[in-house]
Amino acid sequence: MRKIKYKKGRKVQHITLEYTGSHKEHETEMQLFVYDDADVVEYDKFTVLALNSCFDYTKNNWLNVHGLNDIGLLKTIGTHFKLDDFLLADILNTTKRTKLEEQPNILFFNIKSLLPSEYSDNISVEQLSFILKDGILISFQEKRSDFFTHIRERLRTHAGIVRTKKVDYLLYLLLDAVMENFYITIEDEEDKIEELINQAKKGAHPVILEKIENHRDNFNFLKRSIVPLRDSLYYLKTIKDDDENNGLIQKETFNFFIRLHQKSLELLEQIESDMSALESASNFYFSEQSRKMNEIMKTLTIISAIFIPLTFIVGVYGMNFENMPELKTQNGYFIVMGIMFLLVVALIIYFKKRRWF
Repeated sequence: MRKIKYKKGRKVQHITLEYTGSHKEHETEMQLFVYDDADVVEYDKFTVLALNSCFDYTKNNWLNVHGLNDIGLLKTIGTHFKLDDFLLADILNTTKRTKLEEQPNILFFNIKSLLPSEYSDNISVEQLSFILKDGILISFQEKRSDFFTHIRERLRTHAGIVRTKKVDYLLYLLLDAVMENFYITIEDEEDKIEELINQAKKGAHPVILEKIENHRDNFNFLKRSIVPLRDSLYYLKTIKDDDENNGLIQKETFNFFIRLHQKSLELLEQIESDMSALESASNFYFSEQSRKMNEIMKTLTIISAIFIPLTFIVGVYGMNFENMPELKTQNGYFIVMGIMFLLVVALIIYFKKRRWF
């Protein structure tokens, strides 16, 4: 049975700075937003040469990095913001599970973004990583995508409260946008399950069972991706009343992260419900297959029941005894054939009345 195919990178040593994902053709680019309640400045083609000149540490700074192929550039970013090689290795190693890690004056968060593949039943996976420092949020994406387009637009147009908040609220918005992809993926899987159930009602074709198992693998992978996210968000929830995060997350912003934790619980509940529906589809497939097999066996049994008395008659008159008076009857053949025909008709009428077919 084919298992789910998702983007799987080569495993490397924890400290090795090597990109293990599959988007190696994407060039590394950067974008910087410097904003506060009064103003926003956007640097679309940002370079490492402008790290010292463009950042304004009296305001909020969001540096978004697209593409992880330029290891030298990432090392430069790590050196500038005093990120150790372990964090950079976790950013580059896409085989790592979702996790939250605290360091002095740094909060590191990575997450898997899942979306349905356009031309298959597989799930596309992209790892995103976030570094939260005082007044600075750095996000790392494997490739340029439109996950955060609406957030950029809110920054540009001063929509909502994002520009009145610190970068911890921006981190909440980015995580929320990634989690919305889980809903999109689950909804797509649900539509495909409904289609499978309809196909199973029309006929128990073996390809239906294969598709059911494929979607079961998809849901298991979704679950494996959300569970560590739930645990990480729960950890944020537990440190609400202490100072372990060095003030990187404001007290009033914790409520937003609690909402994300609640979302992760809802996602897991929905997955459990969908897996039950998938189990029902599987049971329906086997029930339909058993029903068809029973129909076939019933048909064969009826045919056998009709031919059993005919075979008996043929067997009797097939015995080679010399003293069998019927063998010398002038119309014996036609009489026996008539009796056999009437016997077949009588059996069919009997079976019809009993509604055996």
